Amino acid sequence: MVTVTINEKNYEVTEGTSLEKLAKKYGTCEEGQIVLAYRNGHLCELHKTVTEASEVEFITTTDKIGMDTYKRSMILMMMKAFRDVLKEKGTTGRIRVLFSISKGFYCELECEKVKITQDLLDEVAAKMEELVKGDFSIEKHTYQAHELMKRFRAQGREDKERLFKYRRASNANVYRLDDFEDYYYGFMVPSTGYLPYFELHAYEDGFVLQMPERKKPSVVAEFKPQHKLFHVLKQSDEWGNMLNVDTVGGLNDAIAAGEINDLMLVQEALQEKNIAEIAGQIKKEDKKVILIAGPSSSGKTSFSHRLSIQLRALGLTPHPIALDNYFVNREKTPRDAEGNYDFECIEAVDTEQFNIDMVHLLAGEEIQMPTFNFLLGQREYKGDTLKMHRNDVLVIEGIHGLNPIMTEKLPEDSKFRIYISALTQLNVDEHNRIATTDGRLIRRIVRDARTRGNSAQKTISMWDSVRRGEEQNIFPYQEEADAMFNSALIYELSILKPYVEPLLFAIPREAKEYQEAKRLLKFLDYFLGVGSEKIPNNSILREFVGGSCFPV
Repeated sequence: MVTVTINEKNYEVTEGTSLEKLAKKYGTCEEGQIVLAYRNGHLCELHKTVTEASEVEFITTTDKIGMDTYKRSMILMMMKAFRDVLKEKGTTGRIRVLFSISKGFYCELECEKVKITQDLLDEVAAKMEELVKGDFSIEKHTYQAHELMKRFRAQGREDKERLFKYRRASNANVYRLDDFEDYYYGFMVPSTGYLPYFELHAYEDGFVLQMPERKKPSVVAEFKPQHKLFHVLKQSDEWGNMLNVDTVGGLNDAIAAGEINDLMLVQEALQEKNIAEIAGQIKKEDKKVILIAGPSSSGKTSFSHRLSIQLRALGLTPHPIALDNYFVNREKTPRDAEGNYDFECIEAVDTEQFNIDMVHLLAGEEIQMPTFNFLLGQREYKGDTLKMHRNDVLVIEGIHGLNPIMTEKLPEDSKFRIYISALTQLNVDEHNRIATTDGRLIRRIVRDARTRGNSAQKTISMWDSVRRGEEQNIFPYQEEADAMFNSALIYELSILKPYVEPLLFAIPREAKEYQEAKRLLKFLDYFLGVGSEKIPNNSILREFVGGSCFPV
């Protein structure tokens, strides 16, 4: 017998008892379900056992790690169901899990004999429900990396063969569900009985695997098509295919072949082409107020400068305005539930004064422009003035730029709204996504360390709060944009890797941010690192690694 401590209570259990059995007997959770556990501080799957005195903490689908595990396991079950349905129809196909949309994953099927229809998806969903009811085990098997390369080559799964070509670890794990096996980056649930909540929706040329959110882990999120966001993400995927860099293996191939410089230049040219098209649209529609908004670390500042250059090339005179300069004085800043200043809410901005100033500007009047002193927490006026002339446009940048309250007094026909975000178009392989939030977090860790002296631990500790602010203040308005811009660069994680790894390694094991750091380090291990010397000085990536020609 060994002693196991759960929620500060001690239990005597048989040596070799699985964490899954302990969860079912002693685990409690008001919402969601237990899917992982910490055993003596180490994150474990539930098939692991206790063989000595242990302190156990259970992870549920209300936790980020837990919900990620649920979604990852769901992809495996969906792949198995799709394979079986196509096999019954006498054919095979290739499923690509491309990107996140409407709280689900957009996927596409490549198959000569079968096309995506809702009827086909209903058959697949029925097969998935059978797997849930059968509660089939999801087994982990370990192979030497070179053996896995041979297995995947024999199966025609080039994306996984390319991935393991550059993997330094000698061994790797694959997961097997009945007679179907696949490689997945990250932990899985013990069996299909843990995966009851999902829906499949036909959408555009593919379908969306819709799943729950952490705040409601037992309810499938409503499917809400996001057409503008979809087309930006789809364009980025097409760019990756055009460059033959749609997965990490493809990127590593380009680096190993000495093609990274050309890849950088082509990707930057594609972005510049998009910015020029947006500028042309603004000119054609004769817009005077350009509103730029996006989540943290999306590159809003660099984008606004590059857009301004394109506007100048069209004969317009842009005037940059940062919404941060309209913060209310510190004593008037609202506080959140924990009593901390809430700089993310729109009440933290003096929307009334901003509207008054912009109305005067559009009327041709001269106004005094404020500057916010962040050290003193006060708005200041230092004699800076602004007056608009015939070909002048206002380029306004800030997280609330798309919120209607921010510009409620301005005429609608004067506004042009732009949503910008770093929407990662690269995936680990065809079934393992790279979350957009991971790319932005890595960007922010690098920039915070360089410009603010913040440790990676501090940046990670604030990330949940930042994300909550984005969910409330930015994402609800993204589909209202007149244009969307993807600031992610297909090569950027290889550039950021040498910058961020030392910062992540500095997080102590006992810190609560350690597990997130460990996850990111494991993820970055897939990438070959590249120096930043050849990045153009007007690149959005320069905003994070330094050396930008813009004041950022």
